[in-house]
Amino acid sequence: MAFLTFILFTGFVAFYATYKLRRDRLDTQDGYFLGGRSLTGIVIAGSLLLTNISTEHLVGMNGSAYKNGAIIIAWEVTSALALVVGALYFAPKYLRMGLTTIPEYLEKRFDGITRTLVALLLIISFVATLLPIVLYTGALNIEAIFEISTLLNVSREQGIVITIVTVGTLGAIYAIFGGLKMVAYTDTINGFGLLVAGLLVPILALLSIGDGNMLGGLETVFQNSPDKFNVISNEPGVGEGARTAILPFEVLFTGLMVNQLYFWTMHQSIIQRVLGAVNLKEAQKGLLYTGLLKILVPLIIVLPGLIAFYYFGGAYYEDQDNIYPLLVKKVMPLWLTGFFVAVMMGAILSTFNSALNSAATVFSLGIFKRYINTNISELKLVRIGKLTSAILAIGAIAIAPFVANAPEGLYQLLQELNGIFFIPIASVIIAGFLFPKVSATGAKAGLVFGLFFYVILNFGFEVELHFVHIWGLEFVLNIIIMHLVSYFFTKEEKFEMKDSGILDLKPWKYAKPFSVFLVLFTVILYVLLGNV
Repeated sequence: MAFLTFILFTGFVAFYATYKLRRDRLDTQDGYFLGGRSLTGIVIAGSLLLTNISTEHLVGMNGSAYKNGAIIIAWEVTSALALVVGALYFAPKYLRMGLTTIPEYLEKRFDGITRTLVALLLIISFVATLLPIVLYTGALNIEAIFEISTLLNVSREQGIVITIVTVGTLGAIYAIFGGLKMVAYTDTINGFGLLVAGLLVPILALLSIGDGNMLGGLETVFQNSPDKFNVISNEPGVGEGARTAILPFEVLFTGLMVNQLYFWTMHQSIIQRVLGAVNLKEAQKGLLYTGLLKILVPLIIVLPGLIAFYYFGGAYYEDQDNIYPLLVKKVMPLWLTGFFVAVMMGAILSTFNSALNSAATVFSLGIFKRYINTNISELKLVRIGKLTSAILAIGAIAIAPFVANAPEGLYQLLQELNGIFFIPIASVIIAGFLFPKVSATGAKAGLVFGLFFYVILNFGFEVELHFVHIWGLEFVLNIIIMHLVSYFFTKEEKFEMKDSGILDLKPWKYAKPFSVFLVLFTVILYVLLGNV
């Protein structure tokens, strides 16, 4: 029964997306890489949520919440603030320029070498960090629920590797043959499925704990460990214990918001949906709807971890990334587990194929067309994009088995590795917009300095400073380095942003009121849950 529901839901998603794309042209640059610039607010929000929320959240964040409590909610709710900035500031500028990729902006603002360096860093970050962890956490979930190793009569490790290869291959097929629009449509359906299935886990658990009374069940879980619900951590961010602290409250005011701004307003796999919007109004809707969802999503990726502590206590502290599959098996009826695994598969595929599509876009337009064949036709460029997706998928599948046994959990590992790429790129893009005197030479100096500074300080010397604080320090130093190099070594003309005339740039009339609501909601959440 479980396998049947899995096949039915997965088949429906594939059929629906294929049907919706039957008249679309996928052999043109905009058609394949940007969905024909036809995405609406709801589709953008669904795709953004699923591109972001995958098994590294369901498995990794719930595992971290189980062990460390609700303090990790900061990764989610502060996203709403970054999405507000994206909707009101960055989206109008990106769409006015008619961009296809973020590195394209860097060439307009600085030069081609800056664009190429960032493009290469983006591709490396996809293949070396995000994609392998998504595949591994997804395989953990599927193995734990479906027991693939038992079905195939192999070891657990072999079962996980087989699942990684299968899911990675399916994700590559989606990305290679459907382009961005296929990704966006499948994301929208899987996004709805994820919300339903993800909410079912805490709802069924709380109903069981409260003997049919969900609020009673929540109160029981809370009374069992009220300290787990506090969103403000007293952990040290500096000095002894800083490196093992999960998320000190002070990081909200140093490096965390830089990271959030980068991910939600500059990261290619995220912002590509915005660049594919039919107009500015729909782009802003998509970003702000996503902000609301990100505030609510801890019900799916934090609350189950807290419930798991009620059920299992600290028995799995050394194996926290297996706690979510254990909870699902405990509370989910057998006939629903197939649907749940199908949604998990959709979440894995969504993030996986989104990153592949973005990496292919960056390589094809930013590197191949620029340096290898400047006169390539659109049809051949699309073929290069498909080949790139295939090669990167193979690389990610090969790396995935090696991310097991992260000491502080897979989600923490992902964030720590992301810092290698995110903060240097963010500092260059932000400097491009806010500091007109920063030159191309200064930008490259900041990029290189930031990379080495973080790697040496965090992975080399292992200073007694939380890695998110290092992000904040790195960002400030990057900006200073860029200004100094620009002042002493170069003099360049001021950059002027030109309107490409491609899209309607009339803003959504509710963008500002909705933004105020999201900011207030975030602040109130911290006030209420910071004093439990």
